[in-house]
Amino acid sequence: MADNKIKVGITQGDINGIGYEVIMKTLAEPHIGELCTPIVYGSPKVAAFHRKLLNIENFTFNGIRTADEANPKRANIINVMSDEVKVEIGKSTEVAGQGALAALKAAVQDLKDGKIQVLVTAPFNKENVQSNDYKFPGHTEFLPATFGVPEAVMVLINDKLRVGVATGHIPLSKVPQALSKEMIARKLKQLAAALREDFQIRRPRIAVLGLNPHAGDGGLLGEEERSVIIPAVEEAMKGGGVLAFGPYAADGFFGSDNILKYDAVLAMYHDQGLAPFKALAFGAGVNYTGGLPIIRTSPAHGTAYDIAGRDQASPESFRTALYMACDAYKNRKEYAELDKKSVANGKNRRG
Repeated sequence: MADNKIKVGITQGDINGIGYEVIMKTLAEPHIGELCTPIVYGSPKVAAFHRKLLNIENFTFNGIRTADEANPKRANIINVMSDEVKVEIGKSTEVAGQGALAALKAAVQDLKDGKIQVLVTAPFNKENVQSNDYKFPGHTEFLPATFGVPEAVMVLINDKLRVGVATGHIPLSKVPQALSKEMIARKLKQLAAALREDFQIRRPRIAVLGLNPHAGDGGLLGEEERSVIIPAVEEAMKGGGVLAFGPYAADGFFGSDNILKYDAVLAMYHDQGLAPFKALAFGAGVNYTGGLPIIRTSPAHGTAYDIAGRDQASPESFRTALYMACDAYKNRKEYAELDKKSVANGKNRRG
């Protein structure tokens, strides 16, 4: 009998951070094998180093050469690094960057080839991963370019809050110039589509934040709300059928119960959305990339060099990212099937 469990590709991230700790703590849980077939793109040697350092017992990886060899009853690992690799806990090294990139490229290739169904990325260091082959600020920028999509939307999610950002990993000084009516409208449409297709929210309501303090105070503190954001909201609602509202002043919005009235929030820049999200999520959030033809999630934390190797890292965010990737994949598949039936029924009625 064929195994129909979702094959989850997991990238090792930075080998000197907490990636392997949260990966192994998650995959050691017995019910994970009932949910999916995990395939880690990394290094058996590095995994063994972390397992010994953290004293993780009763867990081993099944070494495989290709995703086709994955054992559906085991946590599998594909080696993408040299056996001479050196782990330097808590340090940013060139080798760690090379390993993170090798894992990402191998997993993405298998994703393109249909050998895995979803991607869960452990955190890497955005600086040491830079090379001639990789000149992106993060996964959210790399993946659209790889899959031929003009742009994607970064969304941070927990059980009560979903926060997307119009501009991602760019300097704050460049945010006003990067914002346009067309770009914000596109992000709203991407966010709404993700909520419908991947999270089964039939008519998502999205709150849009202003750029300036007090959402510009009618032009007193800035013109972007009147000249860019309000026209973008109107365009998304009329042209794209998106239920978008705002702009709201960010401080008042997150300081009230408004967050409970909407299915998602679109912030104008990285820290405007992520700072309050992480303060409210308490380490349990997930970074989800909307607008891609594939499903990608990640824990909403970084490499955490300061606690690496100390058995202090919580796997909650990574575990939730893995669950969310599987759920989103099933939801998107179900949505596509329902959409096909709807189209077929429409044709039948017409003729």
